[in-house]
Amino acid sequence: MRNALRTLVLVIASVVCATGARAGTTAVVGARIHPISAPPIETGILVFDGDRIIAVGSAEDTDVPPGAEVIHALGLDLWPGMINARTSLGLVEIGSVRGTRDITESGPMNPGARAETAINPESELFPVTRANGVLLAATLPGGRLVPGTVAVIATDGWTPEEMVRRAPAGLVIQWPNMRSKPPEKKKPDYGERPKTAATWEKQIMSLTDMIDEARAYVRACAESETPERDYDVQWEALRPVLTGKVPVWVVATREAQIRAALAWTAEHNLSMVLVDNGDAWRCAEELAQRDVPVITRTIRLPRRRHDPYDTPFVAPARLHNAGVRICFGTQSSSNARNLPQEAARAAAWGLPREIAERGLTLGAAEVLGVSDRYGSLEPGKSATFILVEGDLLETRMQVRRAWIDGVERSLESRHTRLAEKYRSRPRP
Repeated sequence: MRNALRTLVLVIASVVCATGARAGTTAVVGARIHPISAPPIETGILVFDGDRIIAVGSAEDTDVPPGAEVIHALGLDLWPGMINARTSLGLVEIGSVRGTRDITESGPMNPGARAETAINPESELFPVTRANGVLLAATLPGGRLVPGTVAVIATDGWTPEEMVRRAPAGLVIQWPNMRSKPPEKKKPDYGERPKTAATWEKQIMSLTDMIDEARAYVRACAESETPERDYDVQWEALRPVLTGKVPVWVVATREAQIRAALAWTAEHNLSMVLVDNGDAWRCAEELAQRDVPVITRTIRLPRRRHDPYDTPFVAPARLHNAGVRICFGTQSSSNARNLPQEAARAAAWGLPREIAERGLTLGAAEVLGVSDRYGSLEPGKSATFILVEGDLLETRMQVRRAWIDGVERSLESRHTRLAEKYRSRPRP
């Protein structure tokens, strides 16, 4: 009986060590601290208790509480955990394998589809992303006119419920392609053929009908004397969108699409976030006037043959110079780990470095609606941060340790396991 009890205790202890346990008061001492909301502290101390930061300051002004665990970090940099504002993490594992893609629902209009319900916590891409310092991410559905809602998730957790930090964070609209088509060539008449593809005008009309019907549903619910009325999941999902609590995330590429989306959201009094695929910099003044934040990325080709090769690289600087709030995303789940390089390219092509760093952290948290807890190192905020060796915007940067909500997380991934495997392979 004693042996069985001892074995049980050892198993429980090993599980706790493997999954990470929230300790008591801990102090990280000696690192160069980057609070983001304040200037860097050359030799600082960060103290956290449980999942909250309780003190941040210089070594001269901040005391280590008696009995606190001390982590010596001299020579390292302490940053808030980076936040990828546009991914498909947990929804797509291998894009070419249909069985690993759960990003699209059937039917063109799915405002009630929630990304967090489809997340696969066992995805190999989570630890790979986490190992490069990306501790939070927004995962977006796609493939339809209204594919569903955005979920802000941590890049570690046993279940989707444990990983979610905010949901819904936005309603995704894939804005219709508004390019005019060339005249169709005359084809032989083989009889009447069904026409299934809707024109972009009809698609925008369907978006307007969706908003109008949702508002009518909300009014009917408020005016009804019968508490028991039909509950509509789709229209209920639009309630926070209509009140402005949840913004519309418009995915658009061309200038005409962006201007049409700006006009449409203004007409219906909707809050908007632009998920940019190309031409946001051409509409920078209008975006700044409306205070519409932009989620941008630099790894793409110029959209027009006559555009300079560096157009995607200088676009974030142009947006910032016009007064537009920006943050960074990578779109694909497999490249989510490369988030810091998105900001690095923008910084190399004119974006101020502090704005690039903010776009990886606090700027993204503000767009995702989680800045009260994440994005900067301040007392009262979540103890979600990384200890880094090297420059955050350099590819040689190495994340040495990472914490999410006060719990240290493993940096082991498929990449590190493969590296170790082939490092120790038999020699000829």
